[in-house]
Amino acid sequence: MTVQWSRYADASSYKISATPLNSLESSAFTQFGGNYLMGSVNNLSPNTMYTMRVDAMDNLGNVMGSSELVDRTAPAVPSITQAYSKQSRSITVELTLETGANSYILRAESEVGNFFLETPVPSSPGTVIQLAPYTNYNLSVMSVNVAGRSQPSLPVQSMTVLPGPVLNSSSPSNNTILLAWSPVDHAILYTLSLIQHGSSSISIYNTTDHFMAFNSLEAGTTYCINATAWSLDGRTGDEHTVCQITRPPNPEAIVVSVTEGRSLGLTIYWNTVHGADIYFAKTSFGQNCTASQTYCVITPLLCGQNHSVIVVAQNSAGPSGPSNPEKFITFPCPPEHTWVEENVTGSCLVKWTAIPLVEFYTTFIKRDDGVEEICNTTDTSCSFQCTCGYSYITVVFAYNEAGSSPPGELLNYTTIPCCPENITIALVSTETLEIMWSSVRGVEIYETTAVETGGTLHCVDTSPVCALSDLSCNSRYSVVVTPCSETGGCNRTCRPLTHETAPCSPEILSVSQNSSSSFRVLYTAPNTLNTTYNVTAVGLTGTHTCQSNTTSCQLTELPCGNTYEVTAYAITAVGWSLPSYVMPLETGPCCPPTVTVNQVTQSMSNVTWSGATGASSYVTSLTSPRGQASCHTLDTHCLMGCITCGTNYSVNLEAVSRTGHKSECSYQGFSSIREQSHLLPPEDLHCVLHWKLFRNGDISWKEKCYLKVIAGR
Repeated sequence: MTVQWSRYADASSYKISATPLNSLESSAFTQFGGNYLMGSVNNLSPNTMYTMRVDAMDNLGNVMGSSELVDRTAPAVPSITQAYSKQSRSITVELTLETGANSYILRAESEVGNFFLETPVPSSPGTVIQLAPYTNYNLSVMSVNVAGRSQPSLPVQSMTVLPGPVLNSSSPSNNTILLAWSPVDHAILYTLSLIQHGSSSISIYNTTDHFMAFNSLEAGTTYCINATAWSLDGRTGDEHTVCQITRPPNPEAIVVSVTEGRSLGLTIYWNTVHGADIYFAKTSFGQNCTASQTYCVITPLLCGQNHSVIVVAQNSAGPSGPSNPEKFITFPCPPEHTWVEENVTGSCLVKWTAIPLVEFYTTFIKRDDGVEEICNTTDTSCSFQCTCGYSYITVVFAYNEAGSSPPGELLNYTTIPCCPENITIALVSTETLEIMWSSVRGVEIYETTAVETGGTLHCVDTSPVCALSDLSCNSRYSVVVTPCSETGGCNRTCRPLTHETAPCSPEILSVSQNSSSSFRVLYTAPNTLNTTYNVTAVGLTGTHTCQSNTTSCQLTELPCGNTYEVTAYAITAVGWSLPSYVMPLETGPCCPPTVTVNQVTQSMSNVTWSGATGASSYVTSLTSPRGQASCHTLDTHCLMGCITCGTNYSVNLEAVSRTGHKSECSYQGFSSIREQSHLLPPEDLHCVLHWKLFRNGDISWKEKCYLKVIAGR
């Protein structure tokens, strides 16, 4: 028993004594120097209670102080009766049981000294684990109680057995299992045991190879295989077990149908087979589905395919062989390319490309006002009546024994707009035509052209009205209103309407006077032969006109002393032209209506006349056989000489306008007397007596009476 104590001051040695309790056995002691603080007392009895006393002693051997405690010694040393190995990494030890031992410690050491392991065990037998396979070990045992452990027993030698082969199994077919393993060192033989799940029969196989094939097994059945290796000394090693299921049988009785839903699917049904965990259905186009039940659905279902469907069962061993293929045709694909042709206006043709696996096609046609039409055909086209100005939505479906295809391309076709109706053309100016028409369904814009302008667009507008301006006068135009839409295009078949512009304006070349009241107007004739020209002279006294189909016209009965603005017009059935440029016309001044001659002296006369319309100056002359006198004045009187008294003479008066036009006026029946001048009135003339005052040379007045003859005007 080992005792530990604390240091005692000035102690030169320590004495440790062990006295058994309740025993006649003598005490034992041991003495240690003053530098020791721990010591043991040997040759005590195992599993016995002792009083342990420590005395601190001086140099003379006197006890300076002491301390005691009671404790038990360890149990007796056990012995190994048998050691053997049943597993490659452990050895089982059978040992004697000692009184007072609570447990035991098994010690294993390798022969070469590179391994040491102590394993506590509660009783016998005990097992040492974590050993190396097929290796010799020295084994010993120690008993343990609360006081500690005993000394180890004498060693016993024992060897671990061979490890079991590590098995790899597989089932290449539904009636075969292949087993393979790596060689086990020091093994000379292998024993295999095959047991079918649920059966009590066992098949034993011995072999020196490292693989084994088990044939003629049941499909989809689990087999457990035990394997052990034999060493040269005839001992079997570890036993390893692997359970392997064979592949399932091939599925049978496949049924295929189409499943309706959000997307069409192909549902495949089959009968279950023994030993299958899961089933795989696969089409010849690579689509597949899996299920643990008796059916699965392949989605989405592809169109236009001639399917071949197989089902394979599978478990942990692998897949079975495929079932017999089941043929199935899917619904056709929709036509990919659809278009509408309108080779003849009003007759349309929906066309599409041919699709495989199709029995017939159905075309749905819906007009934008709700009218619907259906066409069934085995051809790749379908005709329908298409009215101008409407939009048509067409869609084509293909059918076969599996059902309908998805809808084809949704095609929106708009026919050309209808030609406008109620077209009216009005001449709003000489060279401008206004065209109006009723609005047409489906038109987004109107194009208005005239053929004679080379296709120039005069109007591109959404309103049903257009003005064609900058046209040529006296010309006939073919006007076409073309309705257009963005989707339907333009209707180029609309009928043109013709209308003529106003005649061209003539140009006055000259105005010449034929007589005092007649003038000839000469002008150009730029229009067609059937054109009438109207010449108008407008003055303060009124308007005078003349018409002609030639290039000249006579204006007659124009009053004297007037100015006129002469304008020429061309007239056709369409209307009047614009007026020509104005040419001025002036008639000669009128002659004064009255002329009075007063004898101032025997050789001098005072000629007085009334004002003349249109005259601004006058040239007056007196003509007689005995002489002539004249004057040019702006007034309406003139004092003239050189007329001898008692002479007959005539008065000639020339009225001159501001522009130089002249009128010759002659007055007859005048004679000179000494103090009186008179006009001999013709017969049947009205005589008026006038009183006038004349101033003579001086300031006195003389009152004289003259007889004035008013001749006609």
